[in-house]
Amino acid sequence: MKLLGISGTITGAKIKVVVEKVLEEVKKNNPDVEIELLDLKQYDVQFCDGRDPATYTGDTKKVIDIVSSADFYIIGTPIFQGSITGALKNLFDLVPPKVFRNKVMGFVATGGTYQHYLVIENQLKPIASYFRAFVAPGFVYTNYDHFSPKNELVDQDVLERITQLSQEVVLMQKALKKEPQFS
Repeated sequence: MKLLGISGTITGAKIKVVVEKVLEEVKKNNPDVEIELLDLKQYDVQFCDGRDPATYTGDTKKVIDIVSSADFYIIGTPIFQGSITGALKNLFDLVPPKVFRNKVMGFVATGGTYQHYLVIENQLKPIASYFRAFVAPGFVYTNYDHFSPKNELVDQDVLERITQLSQEVVLMQKALKKEPQFS
């Protein structure tokens, strides 16, 4: 089983910290799970222009291939202007929807206000529904107050939610692997 963590931004550092923390928790408790981090900051991804995804080259093709090779996901985004990042939306547009079908998604987000957690409920979960993906019941939302000045997560409640999310996605993925695959 391969878990892909996606840091869905090309700016900032906090969301990558949260995604990495979830991946660390999964690996600590499930050493058999293969872990990979996709940090969009590290790639020069083209804008989706509606063409067949197989025709993209370079970093865009690499990113599509990385996402396509995963069995389940931790997807993270900072919240900008009350929405997910354009980089993450572009990634969702580039990857064929069938790639996500019947796969587990767990969500994490960071934001400047406590109300921005609603972006997970009102934007990310509907996108997952469109893809016909399975969504972990819990999610992790962090505010800037949950970090130390060195960008370390210091809030105990957030750390507990990270542990819970890491357990949920693995539990769901293992349960789905036991069941016959849907078509």
